[in-house]
Amino acid sequence: MYKIETPISEADFAQYFEMRWKMLRKPWNYPLGSEKDEYEQVSQHRMIRNQVGEVVAVGRVHMNSSDEAQIRHIAVEKEYQGKGLASLIMASLEAVARDEGAIRLVTNSRQISIPFFESAGFEIEREASNEFGKLKRQQMVKKLSAPNTILLHPKWCKSLQSTWYETIPISEQMGIKIYQYSGRTLETRASLNKNINLHGTMFAGSIFSLATLTGWGMIYLQLKEKGLEGDIVLGDGNIHFHKPITMQPRALCNVESFSGKLDGLVKNKKCFIKLQVAILDGDTPVAEFSGLFGVLPIVDDNVEQVN
Repeated sequence: MYKIETPISEADFAQYFEMRWKMLRKPWNYPLGSEKDEYEQVSQHRMIRNQVGEVVAVGRVHMNSSDEAQIRHIAVEKEYQGKGLASLIMASLEAVARDEGAIRLVTNSRQISIPFFESAGFEIEREASNEFGKLKRQQMVKKLSAPNTILLHPKWCKSLQSTWYETIPISEQMGIKIYQYSGRTLETRASLNKNINLHGTMFAGSIFSLATLTGWGMIYLQLKEKGLEGDIVLGDGNIHFHKPITMQPRALCNVESFSGKLDGLVKNKKCFIKLQVAILDGDTPVAEFSGLFGVLPIVDDNVEQVN
């Protein structure tokens, strides 16, 4: 029985990179260290050990964009090839990519590994740039099916997502996406890789931004539910941290946390909403956000104002 592991300690990474160099660089006489590149800090790494603790299979994935992930450096020790370890690594990396919101996987494959990637559902798209200027490769692509999510009003959710990306472009770079909306609960997620600090955890500022946008988004959707319109602004926000985020950033806002009403907009009155957003790392609660939002009536410039 083989188990997928995530390298954590310096010793783990030393063994992980040595294995990668041994299988992917040493045969072409490249020095130790050539197996690393500029994406290591923003990648997710996986490995498998044998019964005596030796690393015998490795692989990594990183996000190229908010919806594209790249698989690289899958390698298996020769005497362990043919035992399904590469497929285990691939399945683990694909799961990471799905959690990050990827809808497309890419990899640059040498001729010898094309059959493996084809068996995993990849197709050749075009010729890729040669590795180190020598090794000919093909770019292969796999489209991922949409995650099993609940979007009660997909058009509203799409409009909200577009509003974030158009008015706050950095939200797209942060990989913030609507994951689920049930009418009473909004869940959003962000890419850890795009918001990671030197400690390997999520920036506190990114967590605050995720929480704020989730609360803002919940009010936006509740306005849609009530057939109302208004300009939403953050008046005050506070967040209390318990633990760092090291895996999957999630934010949840329930309508039950609302304090205040939106009905005043009908009479062109400003409304105030207090709400809470729970921040989780996977299934583990790590922080709570409390926000006060103002919702301003939209003034029709075409309506003559009477004093």
